Amino acid sequence: MSATIQPQPGILQIELYKSGKSAVEGMEHVVKLSSNENPLGASDAAKVAYAREMHSLNRYPSSDHIELRTAIAQIHDLDADRIICGAGSDEVITFLCQAYAGPGDEVVYTEHGFLMYPISTLAVGATPVKVAEKERVADVDAILVACTPKTRLVFIANPNNPTGTMISGRDMARLAAGIPEQALLVIDGAYAEYVEGYDGGTALVDKLDNVVMTRTFSKIYGLGGLRVGWGYGPRHVIEVLNRIRGPFNLSSAGLASAEAAVRDVGFVDKCRKENARMRKWLTLALLELGIECDTSFANFILARFADEEQAEACNQALANEGLIVRQVAAYGLPNCLRITVGDEASCRRVAHTISNFFNAVLSEPTIEGPQ
Repeated sequence: MSATIQPQPGILQIELYKSGKSAVEGMEHVVKLSSNENPLGASDAAKVAYAREMHSLNRYPSSDHIELRTAIAQIHDLDADRIICGAGSDEVITFLCQAYAGPGDEVVYTEHGFLMYPISTLAVGATPVKVAEKERVADVDAILVACTPKTRLVFIANPNNPTGTMISGRDMARLAAGIPEQALLVIDGAYAEYVEGYDGGTALVDKLDNVVMTRTFSKIYGLGGLRVGWGYGPRHVIEVLNRIRGPFNLSSAGLASAEAAVRDVGFVDKCRKENARMRKWLTLALLELGIECDTSFANFILARFADEEQAEACNQALANEGLIVRQVAAYGLPNCLRITVGDEASCRRVAHTISNFFNAVLSEPTIEGPQ
């Protein structure tokens, strides 16, 4: 690196984000359960909308996203003027850090929180502050203790990735009320749609002026390949974020597909119910094998093994069968594997392969030392 050409402070501290693997060397046909994608894919309505856009690829997309924002507002009973759309919820997170944090500021996030929180924080020269969780659940009291006059943003995913755990609405409200007056609470609701009856934090956003919520179309809507997300917040925050948002940050295909997807509430309900059914089945199957799992509210399960060595060995056993799951050592969970809840066939293959793995381990001969 040049001694005179240097990046902004904090950027060289960023560890490159590694997404879930999508291939196994030497195998053509694999089942990807590493990125929490919807095994049912996107709705037919979204696919039709996507195909329709091929006839106008020469045209720039909408710059104000009014059709998508209106659809989101109608489905969720929100104010469309207080919605911002981004290239995945990641971009909205980036906007928030760009707008509200910088050198000398602190951004608080939880111990096993989404890695983009510290990455986006370091990218703007601010200091990420990691707060310990309590048995893989966000600890509101610890977060409040970690806040200082330098705190500008507090990120909390609910449900959280990669643990799948949640805190209650009462605890979230207590957190919002307790953070410093100069700070924003950001509720990451990427997996909110998987929780029956959960609003993802919208009621709290409507009640207070220091809370922002982010959501994505990459999970239950099955549009990960199109990168569409959104945020909902106080008018003063959304107006600020729109000042730094690029005018054409979303494609026409992404906007049209997302609009169709959010209006297809029947498909979303179907996906939620099927995920709940298979999540329960896979959780019980893992528990019967002696693998500890917290109750998950998302579309994945965090399987806890005896130690890092056992987790790595099981990961390899799954890969040998063409089953790709996510190792989460980067999240401070080296003894765990995050397993996306796939379709029924995939879930049964996962349980069968792990059962065989443990049977093989138990049947291995032990070598005794000299008597």
